[in-house]
Amino acid sequence: MNDALGARGPADPRRWITLAIAVMATAIILIDNTVLTVAIPTILRDFHTDLPSLQWVITGYALTFATFLIVGGRLGDIFGHRRTFMVGTALFGTGSLLASLSTSVPTLIVGEAVVEGVGAALMLPATLAILSNTFEGHERPTAFAAWGAVAGAAGAFGPLLGGFLTTNYSWRWSFRINVIIAPVTIVGALVFMSQDAPRSEHLRVDVAGAAMVAVGTLLLVFGLSEGATYGWFRPVERVSIAGASLWPRRWPVSVIPVAFGAAAVLLWAFWVVERSKERRDAGPLFEFGQLRHRGFRYGLITVGIQSMGTFGLIFVLPVFLQNGKHLSAEDNGLWLFPLGMSLMIGSHIGGVLTRRIGATAVARTGLLLATTGLLYIALRLSPSTGFVDLLPGFLCYGTGAGFAASQLTNVILSDVPRDKAGVASGANSTGRQVGAALGVAVLGSLLSAETIRHAAAGIRHAPALPAGLRVQALSDLHAKGVNFAPPAGTPPAEVQVLDRVMRSALSAGARPALLFAASALAFASVLSLLIPRVSQVAPATATDHAGS
Repeated sequence: MNDALGARGPADPRRWITLAIAVMATAIILIDNTVLTVAIPTILRDFHTDLPSLQWVITGYALTFATFLIVGGRLGDIFGHRRTFMVGTALFGTGSLLASLSTSVPTLIVGEAVVEGVGAALMLPATLAILSNTFEGHERPTAFAAWGAVAGAAGAFGPLLGGFLTTNYSWRWSFRINVIIAPVTIVGALVFMSQDAPRSEHLRVDVAGAAMVAVGTLLLVFGLSEGATYGWFRPVERVSIAGASLWPRRWPVSVIPVAFGAAAVLLWAFWVVERSKERRDAGPLFEFGQLRHRGFRYGLITVGIQSMGTFGLIFVLPVFLQNGKHLSAEDNGLWLFPLGMSLMIGSHIGGVLTRRIGATAVARTGLLLATTGLLYIALRLSPSTGFVDLLPGFLCYGTGAGFAASQLTNVILSDVPRDKAGVASGANSTGRQVGAALGVAVLGSLLSAETIRHAAAGIRHAPALPAGLRVQALSDLHAKGVNFAPPAGTPPAEVQVLDRVMRSALSAGARPALLFAASALAFASVLSLLIPRVSQVAPATATDHAGS
């Protein structure tokens, strides 16, 4: 193995600029969705549309992104990661330009959800594969620490940036920034990134496998993320895109179980077909045999479970802060700023610590710290909770999440052959997206159900509310959920009563949701014990594995 590594020659002096380019690209990919969430009310007014139509802009980006990650990684393995990265960046910039100029929801969906989503799915696995093939030794954990810091902090900084741009300029600048950064990134890749080594074998694109995994993943993530919206078993809302009805509410079964059933069939067929192609050496899209590597196998499972808790926190806290504490979008971002900063600092410290205790130990320590911080936040939540009350939890959670986010990816890719790094990176990112979708679905349902339950009890037992207002408030509560507001024309004294009830209910509803997120992180901590120890080794080559 040492001979194989030595054959690579001296380290590329441009590698740190390559890292900067990859990190910048990761930032615009992962911030893109969160930066837009705080602008939804403004876009609703500008486009004179309704929330279900606009929802597909954000949901569509997440679905497209998750759907094509494995395909994007495989294309990088075949055609070269630098080339795939540049094509993806060009698509991402084009989609951003289209979205920034849009004057209707369909145009915004095409630009943001479709074109940007496909571009992001090509870019993200390529950044990981490029880092995996560029860095080795003690520099490798440092490179992944920088990538992990940006990946983890994007969710915390996105709402802050989006709130600032929307409040002071225009929501369109959320896209215009990408239009500026994308060409700079492409030029940087051309000048500073090393070209991929020529392949000694001809590889084909597995079109059938790509179609099965793309559609199967799309349906799975759709079901996980939209079950609460459309009904897990019986329809509670029609499925429509830009006003066109795709699944009427009057049908006896919701679209969600149908989506899950179709996803199960397609993903099972994908497994059967890919295993057959792997045995025949017929160029499968994803080699399930790579799961024999314990770091890859258990690392993927750990990342998926961890993402349930991590993304759940980012989903629950803004609802509590904006609806329960009545913070503006910009103030919400400021509250979460220490979390993002501690995550970035934790990623850097985690990279340094790998030199002493190894990448696997850093990841395990991070998961324990993140679990502790999340438990603290959940137990401290109350209607009177202030910023200082939550700050220790933010710092502990952020530091731990930085440790884990930076080194889990390093662990996952550490024993995967270089020529499989792209599809392995795509699998890693897909695991994160599926885990995030499941976490948001479960936590969103818990938050909504518990908040409504506590609020309904509070309204029924509030003696200061007239009977007629109590009936109207209960009806509005079940219709609007966590977005409940006192009916128009309610006297100020009774508005204060309803406000106190909702603030108390939101904190009571957020607590079990955050405890579930903490339990997911705790479970990920236990799973991480199955990951073999990884220190500062460089990623193995195909030759290394063939001879082992």
